Amino acid sequence: MNPLITAAALDAALGSETLWSRAGRRRSSLRVLDVRWKLGGPPGRDEFAKGHIPSAVYVDLDTELAGHGLPTDGRHPLPPIADLQAAARSWGLSDGDAAVVYDDVSGTSAARAWWLLRHAGFDNVRVLDGGLAAWVAAGGALEPGESVVAPGDVHLEYGQLPVLDADAAAAVAAQGVLLDVRAGERFRGEVEPVDPRAGHIPGAVSAPTADTIGVDGRLLPPEALAERFAALGVDAQAKVGVYCGSGVTAAHAALAMEAAGLPIPALYPGSFSAWSNDPARPVAVGAA
Repeated sequence: MNPLITAAALDAALGSETLWSRAGRRRSSLRVLDVRWKLGGPPGRDEFAKGHIPSAVYVDLDTELAGHGLPTDGRHPLPPIADLQAAARSWGLSDGDAAVVYDDVSGTSAARAWWLLRHAGFDNVRVLDGGLAAWVAAGGALEPGESVVAPGDVHLEYGQLPVLDADAAAAVAAQGVLLDVRAGERFRGEVEPVDPRAGHIPGAVSAPTADTIGVDGRLLPPEALAERFAALGVDAQAKVGVYCGSGVTAAHAALAMEAAGLPIPALYPGSFSAWSNDPARPVAVGAA
C-alpha cells in the first residue's frame, strides 16, 4: 500500500464517510490524526485549536507517541504498548479502521505516528503528503476548537517492524548501511544544539531528511527517492538502518524508503540522543 495520501484523495474519502458527530450518534471508519509538533514549540495543541482538518483528533507526540526513561534511552523512546494502545483508543481508533496522519512540517512528525502504528500492527495508516499546507492549498476547510470522539477498541502489539538497539545499530554501520538523517552539520559534528556530544555513529552515512522533500513540502517522486537512496548504497537487498536525533525524524526516512518501493529499514528508536549519552559509545566527526 502506498504510505502516502494526497489532499484531494483525503477530501474525497472524508466526503464519502459518515463522520463522528458531536452528538455522539454515528462513527466513521476513517480517523484523521493531527500530529503537529516542533522541537522547541510552539505547542501543537494550540495550533490545532486554531484550525485543523475537519474530524481530526490531536495527537501529542511528546506524551502519547513517546515514553520517558533514562538519558541512555534517548529523548523520545518508544511508549509502552499499553500506553500507546490507550492513547490510540482515545483518538477513536478501532480494529479495521483506516487512519490518515498529518502535520505542518512535511510529514516529519506525522511519520512518527505512522511508524508506531505500523510497528504495533495497525497497517491501514497513511501520511498526508505535504501536510496541512497541501490541504489548505487544495482548498480544504479548517475547523477550529477541539474534537470530541467516542473511544475506539483497537488492539496493538509491537513487533511488526524491525528495530535496532545500540549494538545492532553499530553492527549495521559496520556490515550494512546506517543512515543518519539529521542535518549535515550535526552529522559532521560542527554543531549540536541538543545532545551532549557532537558527531555521529562511526560508520554511518549522512542522509539528511531535507533531501527527500521537494520545494512544495511533499516527498519527492518515487523514482527520485529511489535514485537518492541508491546513491547512498541502499537497494532492496541491503541491510539498512536509520537514526536521527531522537527517533522521530528517522521514521520519516522509513516512510520515504517505502514510498520509493524499498523495504522499511530497521529504526534505532534511541538514535543519537541515546548513543551520545553513553560514554562507552564512540562518536565520529567529519564528513566521512
